[in-house]
Amino acid sequence: MKLRLLTLAIMLVSVSAAYAQLTPEQLAKRERRKNLTVKEWNTDSKAKTKWLDHLTVYDDQGRKVEEIEFSNYGQVERVTCEYDETTGKVSKEIVYDDRNRPTRIRKYEYNSDGTKRKQYNYLPNGKLYSVKVFEYIFSDSE
Repeated sequence: MKLRLLTLAIMLVSVSAAYAQLTPEQLAKRERRKNLTVKEWNTDSKAKTKWLDHLTVYDDQGRKVEEIEFSNYGQVERVTCEYDETTGKVSKEIVYDDRNRPTRIRKYEYNSDGTKRKQYNYLPNGKLYSVKVFEYIFSDSE
């Protein structure tokens, strides 16, 4: 019983720490997106036909969990997102092709300030094929 309470306390502290890093504006934006689905439509100016361009789905916490890009012939690409429960950041993205087959997997590492540090790109079979390193350079704007 004590172990369960300790585990629950640790989970609550880590989730609250993840939300503590968000600004009030970010929290309000996330609150508005809870269980939201956004459809973006394109329209042909001559024939007035329309087709679905993008579909974005948010979870019950207001985090983007899926984004699908379409063309007039169907799905072009679909990306699903998984989140780290302790940081609240995207930990993994899976990219699917037009036939809904996985084409690549992206895993992320973050710096202590919440910025991305590294992106690991894997093939669907799990083999690492590239690593992207993020560098942040601030310059004076005088």
